[in-house]
Amino acid sequence: MTAPSSSILLVGESGVGKTHYGAQLLRRLMKGDDLLRMDGAATNVEPFEAALDSLNEGRAAEHTPTATYVDSVWPVADAKGRRADLVWPDYGGEQIKTIIESRRVPAAWQTRINTTGAWLLLIRLQQTRIGDDIFSKPLRDLRGTSMKNQEVLPSDQARLVELLQMLLFAGGLSGQTNRMPRLGVLLTCWDEAAFDGTPEEALGARLPLVSSFVRSVWQSPLIMGLSALERPLSPTARDMDYVAQGPEHFGYVIASDGTRSNDLTAPIFAMLNTFT
Repeated sequence: MTAPSSSILLVGESGVGKTHYGAQLLRRLMKGDDLLRMDGAATNVEPFEAALDSLNEGRAAEHTPTATYVDSVWPVADAKGRRADLVWPDYGGEQIKTIIESRRVPAAWQTRINTTGAWLLLIRLQQTRIGDDIFSKPLRDLRGTSMKNQEVLPSDQARLVELLQMLLFAGGLSGQTNRMPRLGVLLTCWDEAAFDGTPEEALGARLPLVSSFVRSVWQSPLIMGLSALERPLSPTARDMDYVAQGPEHFGYVIASDGTRSNDLTAPIFAMLNTFT
């Protein structure tokens, strides 16, 4: 693994689209026609290759089994020879869920936190639930409401903020501005979001608590949108356009300023730019 300043840790719960993004990204990195290329041997790419096989057949990849964990490291480089390691610590996304629920960060994760210079947090806006609070539902609206036998669960916004807080605390990074990793937020499945503004505006509108926390801790967080597939795919019915054209002709990225690009390596390239 490269030095901490040139390693990027990808963080995301299950269901955010890491599998499809990884498969699409792998194909593009191997071809080397975009902003980034593979620069050496990647480790443990079998699950992503299996997903790519499904995409080649015009089908969505199967859901990752809960027990599947793959620690995958991909060395990449740009045209100027700048290098970074993409660290996929949890292919299935269940380790993130366990960290949030148990409020304990495993030793392996502490090592990853301390040896990566940037984090890329993947969020799927459509699967986040926003609970009512005193801003969306004033206290006067709660008069006469019985609170008996009501289970209180934190909102998905609170869970995401708590995850970031736990990672910062576990790495001894809280308040250490000179040691803070760079942060990128990638809003996945953008084609489903039905949002006309920029990714930054979408995060602020859909997840205001997460947006406020990110901006209060990081000076210049990178916020981008991603549609790895460009359209919904079925795990059973075949999309013949995918079969005819190939999955590498689908997918796009929405940059911070709202412009669209077909280069799915762009978010990683943008994170690499933050190192210089």
